[in-house]
Amino acid sequence: QVQLVESGGGLVQVGGSLRLSCAASGFTFNSVAMGWFRQSPGKEREFVAAIRWNGGMTYYSDSVKGRFTVSKDSAKYTVYLQRNRLEPEDTAIYCCARATGVVSRTVRNIDKYDHWGQGTQVTVSS
Repeated sequence: QVQLVESGGGLVQVGGSLRLSCAASGFTFNSVAMGWFRQSPGKEREFVAAIRWNGGMTYYSDSVKGRFTVSKDSAKYTVYLQRNRLEPEDTAIYCCARATGVVSRTVRNIDKYDHWGQGTQVTVSS
């Protein structure tokens, strides 16, 4: 049974930092990419970052390059999303998701992800 559980969200001050975690279980990690998406009220869900399990190649949205860092701990079957110097625009529900057998040119495509976590709320106070 595929299970993705996000944690680490909460209320954070402007300029603060956080690291979101996504603990994954219930599936083989061969040919897997783990992605992070976010959705703000009134906006569509958008891609933030992704990482391939094998090799650790990372991908970022053009709009967030240099602002987020995605990483993983293979031994713990966990992926992370790090953000320093948070801004109000970072307020959103952040979800992790799994894609399998996806090529690099489509790794940012939301339709390629077949399992999703429940999401964790990040609120940046101003």
